[in-house]
Amino acid sequence: QVQLVESGGGLVQPGGSLRLSCAASGFTLGNYAIGWFRQAPGKEREGVSCLSRGGVIPYYRDSVKGRFTISRDNAKNTVYLQMNNLKPEDTAVYYCARPSRCPLGPTSYVEVWGQGTLVTVSS
Repeated sequence: QVQLVESGGGLVQPGGSLRLSCAASGFTLGNYAIGWFRQAPGKEREGVSCLSRGGVIPYYRDSVKGRFTISRDNAKNTVYLQMNNLKPEDTAVYYCARPSRCPLGPTSYVEVWGQGTLVTVSS
């Protein structure tokens, strides 16, 4: 069964850090693009970061550049999102996903979604 399971969310103060993990099962992570999306309350889901199938060049939305880092451990079939200098506007449910391509484009779609993990940035 193809599945993505996230972990690592929680409550953190502004300026703090969290690392999200996403364990893949049922497929080999290294053979696919992989990424992170988020959905804040009352807002649409948006792409945060992704790695292409080869995983050489990461892509980030502008608002997280310099603060977030995506990485992949093929041996563990796991992808990570290291989030530093977190801001209240980063508060959202974060979803691991397998997009059809990275970087995302107008014709991109998501093949597999994780269940999501909540990140709350608040003092």
